[in-house]
Amino acid sequence: MRIIGGTLKGLRLNPPKNLPVRPTTDLAKEALFNILQNQIEFDNIKVLDLFCGTGNISYEFASRGADQVIAVDRSIHCINYVKDIARQHGLTQIKTYKADIFKYLQLETEQYNLVFADPPYDLNHIPEIPKIIFDKNLLLPDGLLIVEHQSMQNLSNHPAFVEQRKYGHSSFSFFKN
Repeated sequence: MRIIGGTLKGLRLNPPKNLPVRPTTDLAKEALFNILQNQIEFDNIKVLDLFCGTGNISYEFASRGADQVIAVDRSIHCINYVKDIARQHGLTQIKTYKADIFKYLQLETEQYNLVFADPPYDLNHIPEIPKIIFDKNLLLPDGLLIVEHQSMQNLSNHPAFVEQRKYGHSSFSFFKN
């Protein structure tokens, strides 16, 4: 796992093997950030990283100048790892929360420029994520929601769906406010 761009470009991270995660591959992450580079300004954005796992996506946004990155996961081991890496590399804009994602979203009232969700692929409630984000109005105007999921899953029935990009067994579905 490595940081692809920004101030920490090239930094290699080796998370513990016992974390309950399936990190976004470097290939898929690089493709995602190439897409985003043409759509958003990374400076001063607010990002919500749901199911943050190793913090791979959070570090990438922080490295590229995001003003605030909220990283949420239900695993205390993941949260502690993200906190440690953020502290080691001076990523003070990353704030972590240990919580069940769906309970967290029910209580969340902040709005974000970008919400990224990388739930476990076997989670039955993946299609509910866009519904909750838009019903709760958690995106700022022109905000973007990206959900990573198995390529065979289709999330295009949500009215805010824009496109799906496939990278092997993984896909990113994009939703725009």
